[in-house]
Amino acid sequence: RLQSIPSMFDLSYNKIVRNYIELYTQRRRNQVELMMGMSEYYFPIFEEILDREGLPQELKYLPIIESALNPKALSRAGASGLWQFMYATGKQYKLEVNSFVDDRRDPIKASYAAAYNCGPGNVNKAIRRSGGKKNYWDIYYRLPKETRGYVPAFIAALYSFNFHEEHGLYPRPNKFPEVCDT
Repeated sequence: RLQSIPSMFDLSYNKIVRNYIELYTQRRRNQVELMMGMSEYYFPIFEEILDREGLPQELKYLPIIESALNPKALSRAGASGLWQFMYATGKQYKLEVNSFVDDRRDPIKASYAAAYNCGPGNVNKAIRRSGGKKNYWDIYYRLPKETRGYVPAFIAALYSFNFHEEHGLYPRPNKFPEVCDT
């Protein structure tokens, strides 16, 4: 099924990906159905910004892994929002963060500033430790533990949202207003 999804990314299937697919389609069914409902609100925002920036549409699935589509998500390390920006990274990408405003939680501003989970330093270190290999699965065990699951979780999220009916998963209605104003 993964191979039938049009994607510019390599949607590998292996034991690790299978475990994430089982996590999303079996053990976290309720959460996935809630995220599917919220995606009806957030995905059009992400899609428009990704299109405007010339980025692949599949990247809209990253906030599922980052925050479970919760704009108020706060990690133990202090990352906040849908895209899980740390304070300094948010500031670096011109997101305002003060006592009154936290743009890391703004779906539109944060989507424009969206960055990736593992910085180039960690990826380059894993490549060096693997003897120069650049395939994700070749450097998998050399990546930080919290980063390893990122790609398999991304593949599983993409799969789960595209084949939800085959697993009896259906979006739960979200409680967001159809139209918002500032």
